[in-house]
Amino acid sequence: MNNGEIILASEGYKAMSGCTNGIASVQKNAPDDSRYERKESKNGKFMFNLKAGNNQVIGTSEMYNTSAACENGIKSVMNNAPDAKIVEE
Repeated sequence: MNNGEIILASEGYKAMSGCTNGIASVQKNAPDDSRYERKESKNGKFMFNLKAGNNQVIGTSEMYNTSAACENGIKSVMNNAPDAKIVEE
């Protein structure tokens, strides 16, 4: 179910081709749990990075209050990113 919330953000791109490649990388890597780097901040909040096969971060999550909420964010990316509708703004 799409609630319109942003769950993963990437770097900014100067060219559309870089953006398109970034989207393709997220779609390719999102289903693989081993591509997610889970982190806990010093203030006890949780977040994750999605990494490509070369270990480069291709997306970063928001901060979550619990590890369970963070895991739900990961599951959402895993389930939704591969077939996500791409909208150019």
